[in-house]
Amino acid sequence: MAVYLYRLGRFAFRNRWAMLGFWIVMLVGSGIAGTTLSGQTTAAFSVPGIPSQEAFDLMAERAPEMSEGGTRARFVFAVPDGRSVNEPEYRAAIEATLEELAAWPSNFEEVFPDRELEEALPDNQTPSQVRSPFETQSISPNEQVALAEVLFFVQADGLIAETRDFLFAAGDAARDAGLQVEVAGDALQAEVEPPASELIGVAVAALVLVITFSSLLAAGLPLMMAFFGVGIGSSLIALGTGFIDMSAESGILATMLGIAVSIDYALFIVSRFRVELASGKSIEEAIGIAVGTAGNAVVFAGATVMIALAGLSVVGIPFLTIMAFAAVITVFFAVLIAISLLPAILGFVGRRALSRKSRRNATAQTATSSDASTSMRWGRFVTSNPLAVLLVAVIGLGVLAIPAFQIELGFPGDESSPEDSTNRKAYDLISENFGPGFNGPLLIVADIPEGVPAQPAMSAIRDALTDIDGVAFVGPAIVNQASDLGIVSVTPTTAPSEAETADLVRFIRDSAEALAEQTGVAIGVTGITAILIDVSDRLGEALTPYLIVVVGLAMVLLLLVFRSIVVPIKATLGFLLTIGATFGAVVAVFQWGWLAGLLGVEQIGPILSFLPIFMIGVVFGLAMDYQFFLVTRMREEYVKGASPRDAVIRGIGFSGRIVTAAAIIMISVFLGFVAAPSPIIKSIGFALAFGVLVDAFVVRLTIVPAVLALLGRSAWWLPRWLNAIIPNVDVEGEKLRKLIGEENKSAAPQPAE
Repeated sequence: MAVYLYRLGRFAFRNRWAMLGFWIVMLVGSGIAGTTLSGQTTAAFSVPGIPSQEAFDLMAERAPEMSEGGTRARFVFAVPDGRSVNEPEYRAAIEATLEELAAWPSNFEEVFPDRELEEALPDNQTPSQVRSPFETQSISPNEQVALAEVLFFVQADGLIAETRDFLFAAGDAARDAGLQVEVAGDALQAEVEPPASELIGVAVAALVLVITFSSLLAAGLPLMMAFFGVGIGSSLIALGTGFIDMSAESGILATMLGIAVSIDYALFIVSRFRVELASGKSIEEAIGIAVGTAGNAVVFAGATVMIALAGLSVVGIPFLTIMAFAAVITVFFAVLIAISLLPAILGFVGRRALSRKSRRNATAQTATSSDASTSMRWGRFVTSNPLAVLLVAVIGLGVLAIPAFQIELGFPGDESSPEDSTNRKAYDLISENFGPGFNGPLLIVADIPEGVPAQPAMSAIRDALTDIDGVAFVGPAIVNQASDLGIVSVTPTTAPSEAETADLVRFIRDSAEALAEQTGVAIGVTGITAILIDVSDRLGEALTPYLIVVVGLAMVLLLLVFRSIVVPIKATLGFLLTIGATFGAVVAVFQWGWLAGLLGVEQIGPILSFLPIFMIGVVFGLAMDYQFFLVTRMREEYVKGASPRDAVIRGIGFSGRIVTAAAIIMISVFLGFVAAPSPIIKSIGFALAFGVLVDAFVVRLTIVPAVLALLGRSAWWLPRWLNAIIPNVDVEGEKLRKLIGEENKSAAPQPAE
């Protein structure tokens, strides 16, 4: 591999104009395709195989008019204390609002007199149904709050901006009458956009690069690679939205990861290029060696990230699979650009990639001594006190991991929204006046066989549901026209995200067999609350098997790369420490509320269900980045003949500063997403930032050298029989050095005969 990449680097240098032109065409072409053929992102998702999805599909098949497969806006009308929504003036104001809602979009000019509609509103923007609280009896017991619903037979992403704006403005008349009007529901879900604070992360990355390289030109190269990689990846993801359903979070997470790995991979190669160039190599040879060595580590690290992400598809949840493959696209182009476009650009930059001081003193010692001094001092400290350092680090990570044992998985709802948002205010009004379970009712779907009287069976089911602990209210039974399907709405006493609601869903399902024997009717539980509970359960069940797969993958890859038994075991155990500590920190902040105010966390609660499994895949890949780049340099020094301790110190001396810079860049980029208003993006950004912090500084730069120092030569031991059967990927470039030596020998002038 090292030899092939060496040749690729030299090829890119020799054909740098063609290589640059190719990637510019790729960037422009993908941008045009993504812009012209992109579609809308979607917030809707389905999960085949879970019980709630099967019940929902049955309802949609037999009673599509009852399945409400579109979008809902819930209007919450609240009167002042001591008053009643049934008072004539308030009732009239509510009914006037509902009439205005039902008239949309024919009343566009009346609602927005100062706006012009460039195109006619689509027919699907007309509400399919407006439910009055006075008809559905959706009035709180104290008569101070009334609920109305507006339904659209179109998915939330199909509602255009004018319709969303109208839903916000529709309650103005009622507000003028003294009512508090709040709106919730998926109809108001605005498109998720990357937070502006991600630019701060990029700015920090630029500053770190300038400090690391002492050269503006060299610092700009990783940012340029990120521009190409993320630009092409994001454009292709946008193109994919025109053909498949994809959430907005997919593109944002892919961008988040793409920026980080693009900068890191370029950083690794540029740093090695500078070392080789300063040691007296020609520009072409320095590029070839950098791509053949650091580029080799980049390829394996990138492949590890992509495999770990692609492995998320085994969970069987389509939206998670799409999210993972969107991230795979950006990582793939980050790797490809790092080993092809970057060497071409380095050919243009040449010796200007070095600082002025290094260009004046072009020796290996000058190029590395100042950069490596701090890292080498750290390496000497760790290797001089390996046991004490190891114990402190492991115990510290163990303490951080303690909260992880109490992790609760779920999906954030309106209760996690900012307190001043209308959907959060609507959620709170409903909880206070109707009960928290009213924010997420369950739908009981009954499959009525032929010959079974529908109404008596549904009455028996209603009676049984009413007697269950945790049920606050059971709605009237509805039977479709064919009398083969019945639906009952059940309101829990607890909020949708609480564990007691999930227990209620499981209890109803456990009671289904007894109900079927009593009534002859099989029942299922669905609704958005039940679907999210089932998705959380599916993800929780998949977490351990996926972790085993990732750990097994790590063992195999590390065995191939380092040709050692101990190094893979040590690296994998370190990764598990990283995961445990990161889970613990996420639970402490987002579930327990520690430092929640500092990080802008509006509401604590269960951890986002797919965060742990997604984080395992991403952090595993990033951990392998640092493992490959740091330890391959240690092994390279060991293979050259250095003692085990000196190999560790030199490896940290050459690579520690770069790994530190790479980690700071990663952390900065991820922390930029913590400021996002979306609780999903916020929690993922924090988890990835903390995971990189722990893995880079505690595991790779502290625990790894301490263990290697304790084990000495045993750390690099591999049984002969195993050495004979596993392929030699030559990540440390031993074959490459022989090739270069042969080339230099053949190029040297021959003595005259």
